[in-house]
Amino acid sequence: MQLVIDGVNKSFNGRTVLDQIHLTVKPHELVCILGHSGCGKSTLLNMVAGFIAPDNGTITVDGQPIKGPSKQRGVVFQEHALFPWFNVMDNIAFGPEVQGMGKKEARNHAAHFLELVGLSDYAKHYPHELSGGMKQRVGIARALAAGPDMLLMDEPFGALDILTRDVMQRELLRICREVKPTVLFVTHSISEAISLGDRVVVMKHGKIASVLEVEMTHPRTFHNSRFGQLMTEIEDVLMDEASEEAKEARI
Repeated sequence: MQLVIDGVNKSFNGRTVLDQIHLTVKPHELVCILGHSGCGKSTLLNMVAGFIAPDNGTITVDGQPIKGPSKQRGVVFQEHALFPWFNVMDNIAFGPEVQGMGKKEARNHAAHFLELVGLSDYAKHYPHELSGGMKQRVGIARALAAGPDMLLMDEPFGALDILTRDVMQRELLRICREVKPTVLFVTHSISEAISLGDRVVVMKHGKIASVLEVEMTHPRTFHNSRFGQLMTEIEDVLMDEASEEAKEARI
């Protein structure tokens, strides 16, 4: 599934949030969108999800314009947003049932994705009985169970501790190798973007400031010289923004 964002603009209350965004995401590619809070990265993801529309420009998937939410594009948020009154199995089976799948078939379908995220033994548990990392695994399984070709992930590991976050990054890469979705992954962590992405799109002031090809095999570590090079390049771009803000503050 190929995503093409062409000349997209978006403003809220007279403030420009996105300014002339051009980006193509190839089928099965994992692209990380990186930037400071308020740079427009989540707004862009919500447009691709179909939750909000651009003021100008077009967003197409395989040549078809996005006109609203679609089961082709699964969304995983920072907050897991699981139904607390449903157990894990029911949470994952909910989407397929809503789409018209029979109850038994939906549960067999959900069981496959529970196994994929390594939580088969927790099918009857409720969200409050799970750790943060487990909840996010259920959230990913629920998104995948709806059969999307594209995963849209808005800082899905941002609320997790660093060790759980590392585990979830590895799990996401494993799942991507098996399911092969196209992934748009929003993050404010430079190391996370480099660890996961085929490309890293750096945003600031509502614009794409830089697009970097990662070109590293997995697993990726700080000991790799390319990792360090990318960290420096991205920090330089983002530090420019910090310097500009400091200068404006002095003025």
